[in-house]
Amino acid sequence: MRRLIGVATCACLALSACAHHEPPPAPVAPPVAHAVSAGEPVAAALPSWQDSAARAAILKFIAEVTQTGSAQYVPPEARIAVFDNDGTLWSEQPLPFQVIFMIDRLKAVAPQHPEWRRNPIYRALMAHDMATLAKNEKATLQLLEVANSGMTTEEYDETIRDWLASAKHPQLNRPYTELVYQPQLELLQILRANGFTVWIVSGGTTEFMRVFADKVYGVAPENVVGTEEKLKFEMRDGKAVLVREPGLDFWNDGANKPLGIFRAIGRRPILAFGNSDGDREMLEYTTGGAGPSLGLLLNHDDAAREFAYGRQPGSMSLDKAWDEAPRRGWYIVSMKQDWKTVFPASAVR
Repeated sequence: MRRLIGVATCACLALSACAHHEPPPAPVAPPVAHAVSAGEPVAAALPSWQDSAARAAILKFIAEVTQTGSAQYVPPEARIAVFDNDGTLWSEQPLPFQVIFMIDRLKAVAPQHPEWRRNPIYRALMAHDMATLAKNEKATLQLLEVANSGMTTEEYDETIRDWLASAKHPQLNRPYTELVYQPQLELLQILRANGFTVWIVSGGTTEFMRVFADKVYGVAPENVVGTEEKLKFEMRDGKAVLVREPGLDFWNDGANKPLGIFRAIGRRPILAFGNSDGDREMLEYTTGGAGPSLGLLLNHDDAAREFAYGRQPGSMSLDKAWDEAPRRGWYIVSMKQDWKTVFPASAVR
């Protein structure tokens, strides 16, 4: 996603429409993927993808870099694939799901902070005062950070798990963890089956994504690179803990994504998949190496099955990266044209 928070323009919508809490239905298991060889029929590969140029490019790339003796062969240790999360692996409208969680946390802890009643930002959030929030986006973010601090990392992780187990999307009326993209689950599976190591590299915070990445995507917590929030070491009741503090240590978006990749992975990826201008530098870095590479961008152009907003200006826009794609050889994947289905079966809109 391009930015973690467009607080001023989105918070009111979240406050008024985001709180649907019921136990989720049983999760949907992703399909089993298999290795792809250069001469193999691919009719069964990526079944939720249309027979399109993007699908063909993906399968051709996987076959070439895994075929021993191929001029494009890449050894398994260098087969690194990086994916943005919000808007690339799961939905991000009406605003990134972590922001909705943070606002729900603010409402939950508000009774412990009577002093907030004198805070004009808190009053604006409660009154859905868009004009005030629009003029004070930084102050709005700061208040949300305060509301999501003070707990140990273990305590905070548990609040994330509890929220994901009960919260529902305000429009699609499904648990957020069901709003993952089925075609992307298939792509993650087939990459792993062909010796790729998959990483999530996103603007969302590392701590938030690590809670569900393994269960939802099959991506281990240590393979998540995100925005880093401030932490401090403390001894509480004789136990060593890490405590959350307001503020950020590292903002993992835009030109910072290649920095996060280098620091966490230490290798240049050979495949990158994003959906916005916030992913542009990640794709530039990935496809700027000497060897084979593949860059992909997801265009949200399907209002019937999800949301249509790909090239519209705003915090989640796809504009500069779109213009750069032809020159760089990146593929723009149309949700409407290239995917047979969007969400797993139990989450069809």
